[in-house]
Amino acid sequence: MSVELRPWTDQDYEALVHICNHIDRTYLSDTIPNPYHLEDAKEYIAIANQSEGQTGIYRAILNDGKIVGNISVVKKKDIRKKDSELGYYLGKEFCSRGIMTEAVRQILLLSFNRLDIIRISAYTFAENIASQRVLEKNGFIKEGIARNSFFKNNQIHDEFLFSILKEGVK
Repeated sequence: MSVELRPWTDQDYEALVHICNHIDRTYLSDTIPNPYHLEDAKEYIAIANQSEGQTGIYRAILNDGKIVGNISVVKKKDIRKKDSELGYYLGKEFCSRGIMTEAVRQILLLSFNRLDIIRISAYTFAENIASQRVLEKNGFIKEGIARNSFFKNNQIHDEFLFSILKEGVK
């Protein structure tokens, strides 16, 4: 299994649409349109390319040459401008194979080298054990719990906050 991250291109619209229509949305933000259309992919890839290296790093996740997911690190603003937020997802059929653990490892190095940040934060639903394991395997520390912080599908969920500092990444 080979995992590679690469910038999104205009040739990736259909692949992004396919992935976003085949992801498990149980623990994802509702900002990802459902269903996901060609125009959504065009808008996302345009934002990714405009922001690249300035306010974020956006990458397609490839497994053995095929696009299987998305990962990004986006800088925060104002007094949090040295912090950033990690986000990711994979097509359902590619979960639990170690792909995301490797993708996170790669984007940490890339982000700390290219963005003017000292910290990367990540947020998970309390129930999302798989995502928490991906973060922990990459050196993230669980910093806290925001009780009753997420509202999704008419249910309240606790949110876990994880972070990693630049000096913790090798």
